Amino acid sequence: MDLLWTCPCCGKQYDKLSFAYALDEPDLWRSVPDEERPYRCVLGTDSCVIDQKIYFIRGRIVIPVIDSKDPFIWGTWASVSQKSFERFGQLWDVAIRENEPPFPGQIGSDIPIYPATSELKCSVVMKNARRRPSFELEATDHPLAVEQRNGITLERVKEIASLVQRHSK
Repeated sequence: MDLLWTCPCCGKQYDKLSFAYALDEPDLWRSVPDEERPYRCVLGTDSCVIDQKIYFIRGRIVIPVIDSKDPFIWGTWASVSQKSFERFGQLWDVAIRENEPPFPGQIGSDIPIYPATSELKCSVVMKNARRRPSFELEATDHPLAVEQRNGITLERVKEIASLVQRHSK
């Protein structure tokens, strides 16, 4: 979506507004020292295993945008049980998997513009073949859960964009 907007923090004008931001790895992966990662971690585009006992899958927190046809998406990670991780792998190439029952998880990354999001409980909802699952947050009063439940405005998307830019500097 092309939208002209001005960042309230820096005053810079942008001609595009992103409706998605992603974290490239779970927080726990980043906490493993660089020199130990090759021995302790396996990080793929959609899965991560640490110490052969902590399992993560990559997914999306989808947030409706009230005044737009497009949702806002946080790409992040969720920790899941070994059994759920193995089931996720078995289903990756299956054409129709949306009927698979959701399985429990916990968000595995802190999204910097919110209070701690790591360990928020979620349901991992499978999507059809080769699409990342959705993470549906447990109904709590955490701001991210409230936004997912109630939706956000286009103005909030702009605010998120400026906050993300501020945190990336």
